[in-house]
Amino acid sequence: MTAKASAGGTFTMAEDLTVARMGYGAMQLAGPGVFGPPRHRDEALAVLREAARLGINHIDTADFYGPHVTNQLIRDALRPYPDDLRIVTKVGAVRDASGGWLPEASPRQLREQVHDNLRNLGLDVLDVVNLRVPDGRAEPGSIAAPFTALAQLRQEGLIRHLGLSAVSAGQVAEAQSIAPVVCVQNYYNIASRADDDLIDSLAAQDIAYVPYFPLGGAFSLRSGVLRRIAAGLGSTPASVALAWLLQRSPNILLIPGTSAASHLRENVAAAALTIPEDKLTQLNGIGGGERR
Repeated sequence: MTAKASAGGTFTMAEDLTVARMGYGAMQLAGPGVFGPPRHRDEALAVLREAARLGINHIDTADFYGPHVTNQLIRDALRPYPDDLRIVTKVGAVRDASGGWLPEASPRQLREQVHDNLRNLGLDVLDVVNLRVPDGRAEPGSIAAPFTALAQLRQEGLIRHLGLSAVSAGQVAEAQSIAPVVCVQNYYNIASRADDDLIDSLAAQDIAYVPYFPLGGAFSLRSGVLRRIAAGLGSTPASVALAWLLQRSPNILLIPGTSAASHLRENVAAAALTIPEDKLTQLNGIGGGERR
């Protein structure tokens, strides 16, 4: 029997924003380098429809994926949208003609990006918009100006809820002094645990934490400990790494990406996997201990 996303439980970010903790990230649906159209458009559409069939109701995207490509694919695959589907997008960057990533976060630029997302998704209002902060954790600085601009767009009714991406704990606190924050999207996985304290702080506030690159790449998945535990559970290293995240904290929401329906089903299978406590202790050691 194919596992469904609901097996991992749900999380409520706001009164009108309850999602399955196992979601889907659409970035890989664009062409190589997240630039241009997919090699096989029909396969990309099929992945999105399979995600909906599996009960995924949290899709992460951005209009700078492609650019415009993933949002248009989501629109073409899933409209009319299911009543419970929540689409989370990001602003704060655009792409140049060669595919480079350029930060753009002036009030005018953010307004244009919000309208681009609305148009390409075929929506009148965006469920959640995350402010993407370039190198926010490496070089933390004030995000008051761009976040205030997004708060204004929220007041105008173009956005329901606001979130943050690639930020420090201090930037989260600064944003919260301006408007409510429902989610934070940062780099985190079984081998990279720098945000442990931030996750716990957000959990205490009922704020979602959404790790990007949740599998950590090939290096993490080659861990001997991870492979042995996966074999003992009759699972795969990727599924165990995702299941570990779900058990790490109840506010963690997953958005693993893929351009293949078979890989999507493997990811969703992690929602139904329970890792015994003794195995969790061993897996915690991959990241250098329970705290870094």
